[in-house]
Amino acid sequence: MDKKEVMQTLETIAIYQEISGENPFKIAAYRKAAQALEREARTLSEINDPGELNGIGKGTAAVIESLRDTGRTEVLEDLKAKVPAGLPVLLQLPGLGGKKIGKLHHELGVTDADSLKRVCEEKQVRELAGFGAKTEEKILEALSTANERPERLPVAFMLQVAAEIEKELEQFTDTIRFGRAGSLRRLKETIRDLDYVIASRDPESVQAQLKNLPDISEIIADGEKKVSLQLDKGYSVNVDFRIVADEAFATALHHFTGSKDHHLLMRRIAKEQGEKINEYGVENIDTGEIITFKDEKEFFAHFGLYEIPSEAREGTIETSWFKERDDNIDLKLIRGDLHMHTVWSDGANSIEDMAKAAIERGYEYIAITDHSRYLQVANGLSEERVLRQQEELRNVNEKLNDIHLFSGIEMDIRPDGTLDYSDKTLEQIDFVIASVHSGFSQTERQIRSRINAALENPYVNLIAHPTGRLIGKRNGYAVDMDWLFKRAAETGTALELNANPHRLDLSAGVLKRAVDQGATIAINTDAHRAEGLAQMVFGVGAAKKAFLLTDQVMNAWSKEEIKNYVKRKRMSLEK
Repeated sequence: MDKKEVMQTLETIAIYQEISGENPFKIAAYRKAAQALEREARTLSEINDPGELNGIGKGTAAVIESLRDTGRTEVLEDLKAKVPAGLPVLLQLPGLGGKKIGKLHHELGVTDADSLKRVCEEKQVRELAGFGAKTEEKILEALSTANERPERLPVAFMLQVAAEIEKELEQFTDTIRFGRAGSLRRLKETIRDLDYVIASRDPESVQAQLKNLPDISEIIADGEKKVSLQLDKGYSVNVDFRIVADEAFATALHHFTGSKDHHLLMRRIAKEQGEKINEYGVENIDTGEIITFKDEKEFFAHFGLYEIPSEAREGTIETSWFKERDDNIDLKLIRGDLHMHTVWSDGANSIEDMAKAAIERGYEYIAITDHSRYLQVANGLSEERVLRQQEELRNVNEKLNDIHLFSGIEMDIRPDGTLDYSDKTLEQIDFVIASVHSGFSQTERQIRSRINAALENPYVNLIAHPTGRLIGKRNGYAVDMDWLFKRAAETGTALELNANPHRLDLSAGVLKRAVDQGATIAINTDAHRAEGLAQMVFGVGAAKKAFLLTDQVMNAWSKEEIKNYVKRKRMSLEK
């Protein structure tokens, strides 16, 4: 495990101990150990003896070493064996932490959701110290909806399910190739179900293997051309697999990717050419001849179009847009990532680790942007620490010749509208991000005032995740988007498209409006570990959906262009 995973596991141990009724001092020891790791600016592999850190005792040090070296600890395994399996699940209910669940277990015999519902209905919970009638009512309300599957699930959840499915598909025999289809491939923010197209010369073999996938709760359809499964992934997820001949793969993939409105546009073009499009190929209306294609690029070229990215196939302007131009942003054009975190705040890897991961992705530059001091929950950096971090940045820059590291910070815009650092400190940082992490319930006027303070600061270069939303979990704060786009353009401050699939903020629906009003977009991952840099693909996908051009995306620029952008704002707004 890396440091972030170990810290999360230490907190899990503390929660299990609360549920099981362990000594409070023992519980506190694990939380103090997690805090000690968070304060330490070294990775776990660089810490030879965790017991040397203030706040970590001999017992917790041994647990940390075991987690670091083996990924497991008997302490947690013993607790899991001791605690009824239905209790930790209750942590998902609002207002229930380890202590309260432990109290429900020990005093009322609660072991799972059903027994909790029973004691609530019998009005026993309200009699416990620290609960009350309102808490009891809220628990009952939460239990009534806890297992309901939303009609559509967030894209981040479905991407995890898809990754698990694809890991299995990669082990299949008798497949030639496979691909995602449907709304996941189009990177919709919420997804109803999953779709795949599989090319095979032996459909029966693939059909049999699909029916042996893990977590199947129901086989809905079972045929040589289509297998539909319901998987239990916490929520029920339906997955349709279409099995086709390899020569039909490209047109089948296009067909099952959709959308319906996109197909209407394509069929109109085909009709003008005397043709019809279906899942098997393109048919000549007069002769009945079927034309097939090696890939979708060839398919679109047949109709005089550049390849239309799957994300942009929503039946809007794509067929006219990609008839005339092919200069949209693409993953291969991204030169760097300007928002990421390291062990200096709440990240899992060192500065050098992140830099090396970026080199592997072919990047020319990155910005290291750990959290500022206001966000204490993320071990935010004091002004002294952020300047001290620059010493390590300089050392890594000297050590690694294949990439340039900008010094940076993700600075909080505080609820009172003040910025977390003085201008004297900001002046010494190469790239400054400003973010709202608190006060989400404030009025639109208050939010505008806060963001405007950042926009007008000569040292702020980017507003990160500008609405603060989390897809399917949090709507974000109230912000007038057209005002934001206009002011960002006027002040020379870029706006972020956060590539984390939990965020995708700014959303694809407003990105085109942003650039049309002159705003510059930076697509960043906000990565908290090296693997997170790979999420750039989702941000670029959202940008493709919005038809963003390469020159509208800051991190498709050269290092010198970024430096000049920063310099222009400082020169134009400094007093």
